[in-house]
Amino acid sequence: MKISVKVDYACRVMAELARLHGSGELAQIEHLAHTEAVPANFLAQILLKLRDHGLITSRRGNLGGYMLARPPQEISLHDILLAVEGKCLHLSGNYEGRSGRRLKRVWDEISEVLDGKTKSYTLDQWSTKNPAEMYYI
Repeated sequence: MKISVKVDYACRVMAELARLHGSGELAQIEHLAHTEAVPANFLAQILLKLRDHGLITSRRGNLGGYMLARPPQEISLHDILLAVEGKCLHLSGNYEGRSGRRLKRVWDEISEVLDGKTKSYTLDQWSTKNPAEMYYI
């Protein structure tokens, strides 16, 4: 299984937004791009997906920017994966052949476990208010 760069960037940017949560401060694209080492033009696409899925809100203008739509403890890794990729595990859709349907059941079971595990990690668990502090999942 491979985690896409898009998902990695989205998780890192969401962690930065979680750090700012409650401060009243909005994060601008330039700040997020610089802080989390994400290309700004790519970040704009990611932020749009996160906003469309209700994970962040945005405000336009000179004092505009982005912030979490909900508290960090209410946003799971699963929520971010769904916003960016649509699913945790994408199956090919070809279940033909002698073993196709049986193998699909195996993949479906793995997908359920993966969904459950990603739902168990919330944004507050991998973000920190102290930039020097590191937390490993």
